[in-house]
Amino acid sequence: MSSIVTSLAVPSTYRDQQYQGSSNQFVNDLTATATLYVGNLSFYTTEEQIYELFSKCGEIKRIIMGLDRNQKTPCGFCFVEYYHRADALDCMKYVNGTKLDERVIRCDLDPGFKEGRQFGRGKSGGQVRDEYRTEFDPGRGGWGHRMRYQLEREREQKMKETYEPIKEIPKGADQYKNRVPDASGSRKRERGSEDDMERKRLKEQNPRFRENDEDDDEE
Repeated sequence: MSSIVTSLAVPSTYRDQQYQGSSNQFVNDLTATATLYVGNLSFYTTEEQIYELFSKCGEIKRIIMGLDRNQKTPCGFCFVEYYHRADALDCMKYVNGTKLDERVIRCDLDPGFKEGRQFGRGKSGGQVRDEYRTEFDPGRGGWGHRMRYQLEREREQKMKETYEPIKEIPKGADQYKNRVPDASGSRKRERGSEDDMERKRLKEQNPRFRENDEDDDEE
């Protein structure tokens, strides 16, 4: 029986460029898979949050978080494996296009996770999309990597133009340096004057101290 409503459980036309197998094998894997690729996640979304949302469609076998290849930190995608294919299809219907951490996430059927696919493929270690992104996205690390590099270069150039280092020592700088008094010597003089004032005060208050001090002077 035909239907005028398009099914929401249909996978996209995207094919992983690093998939090792023929086109027929790829189609067969998608037909039998119970694995989902989840994209457009925030870098700060945790595995617990993903489990709480996706477990509403069925029992989850495991979740594999996508990681930056260099930093080994989350970089905005993951794989969710269900025990049953029907649960993955339900997830395509009911979770795909919903919001998680204030971001619209997308789900797609995946032919199956293999070790190594959890790492980003961009030159900077993250996802390729974040290499060329020109808008500021606080949920995905701010600026894209190329835009960030360009902004840093512009900032360094501006600092060089604004705060150019002194190449020649101004005249008279050495003379001024020689006029600066020795701080240690001044502290010694201050300490010596304080000792003299203390001795004078003791002489005035204690006659015995004054007599002993006169004896020392005679010797």
